[in-house]
Amino acid sequence: MIGINESVMQFLLAFVVVGPLLGAVAALLPAPPGLKGKSPEQAVLRHGVTVTGAILVAAIVLALGFDHDHPSKMQATTDISWIPALDVRIHLGIDGISLPLLVLTALLTFLCALYSYFKMPAGPTPKAFVALLLVLESGTLATFAVLDLLLFFLAFEMVLIPMYFLIARWGGEGRTAAAWRFILYTLLGSVVMLLGLLLIGIKAGTFDMVALATDNGRSLTTSVQVIAVLAIGLGLAVKTPMWPLHSWLPDAHTAAPTVGSVLLAGVLLKMGTYGFVRILLPIAPDGFADFAPYLAAFAVVGIIYGSLACLALAKQGAKGDLKRLIAYSSVGHMGFVLLGIATMTPTGVNGALFANIAHGLITGLLFFLVGALKDRTGTTDLDTLAEQTGAALYGKAPRLGGLLAFAAVASLGLPGLAGFWGEMLALFGAFDPADDLSRPAFLTFMAIAAFGTLLTAAYLLAVVRRVCMGAVPQDAPKLADVHAYEFAAWTPLVALTVVAGLWPKALLGLTDPAVQQLLAGGTR
Repeated sequence: MIGINESVMQFLLAFVVVGPLLGAVAALLPAPPGLKGKSPEQAVLRHGVTVTGAILVAAIVLALGFDHDHPSKMQATTDISWIPALDVRIHLGIDGISLPLLVLTALLTFLCALYSYFKMPAGPTPKAFVALLLVLESGTLATFAVLDLLLFFLAFEMVLIPMYFLIARWGGEGRTAAAWRFILYTLLGSVVMLLGLLLIGIKAGTFDMVALATDNGRSLTTSVQVIAVLAIGLGLAVKTPMWPLHSWLPDAHTAAPTVGSVLLAGVLLKMGTYGFVRILLPIAPDGFADFAPYLAAFAVVGIIYGSLACLALAKQGAKGDLKRLIAYSSVGHMGFVLLGIATMTPTGVNGALFANIAHGLITGLLFFLVGALKDRTGTTDLDTLAEQTGAALYGKAPRLGGLLAFAAVASLGLPGLAGFWGEMLALFGAFDPADDLSRPAFLTFMAIAAFGTLLTAAYLLAVVRRVCMGAVPQDAPKLADVHAYEFAAWTPLVALTVVAGLWPKALLGLTDPAVQQLLAGGTR
């Protein structure tokens, strides 16, 4: 890796967090300083591609300059007093846990901006669309970079408004109700979470996440930890989403525009599970241990529930919506992430973090592909898709069909692709959980989750069979195959899915030392 001065690293991290906000403001100006286009609408869309591209480059340079020999150490840190009376600080930093999520967010946002430049969703002015996309990026990146509890909460909430408007103004049928359900669920969860964060900060005398993690709960009584874990965990569980707090997700995904679904699944869901790892595990370990078996139980119920819902939607004649099916699949996949975290072991938590990244890559690709199918056929209903394609997407659009099949087998956890390692490590973690947890209970959870992998394979293969496999009818209308801009937006996701599957050490080498130290007593 390249050696970069610490002050340059600090600047890069600050730029990654604040840059999209500045870009959002510029997008709303009468003449945004983007590349010139044939029209003001094209110019502002190019501005979005330029800003998100610059953020992605900065994130990559940040990753290249990261000290990979010490991934458990907080790097590129900035620590400035902001509200002295409350000891709230502008504290930024990254380690092996947050860096992959930072790069994933920058990558997916850039690909969404690039895709939107060529395929802008129907709705109001592109100015507002680009500005909201950039505010959403800034809030998500800040969530993974801040090291102060109150700043974490502000960043956590910052993404709600732009996502609400992306769904409500650029979404499809039922978008208003879906947007309201999304924001009401997440806001109510966040109110409870804020009370838990304030309780920790007041009782411990600081909101600094590094100091609290190093203290490892010693300054908090068990009862305080239990209350804090319950309050904060509820807010995080809504965002994850954990069964039974998931009901906002299918409607939001079904109604959202393509890029909204990509970002919602690819990065916003990761904010909840990241909070479990960054806040609850190191800061309130005793309280978390009390709730870990219940968290694991809800996780495996979510795995089975999500898979059965997908099977019902994939069944012939069920009038299942493909976007809704992928949304329910996320409930199952995030169940594996929660199961890994609930084991409170390095193996399980590493699996959870790996599954987070894999889900972001694979499900982001799936939503891109479903969006492309809808653009070509005007629908995401499985029966209608099967009728319009003759269940022969392989023959009518072989590249599109091949990519859909690739994403499906990656999502079901085929060995050699990214989806395999996270779920396998989560199951291994459940096989041998932390000493304070009941092994018989977690062995039961492991068996149920393993059965869920079979259900996952069943519904995804059913989707591929219904949409892709069949003889092309002679009178079948033409269907455009993958366009150049789609190829540019999707290729990085395909490549990273393969690389992460074949070389898991690239990611686990970052996360494992940081997780080991986090579970042992904080981050330096």
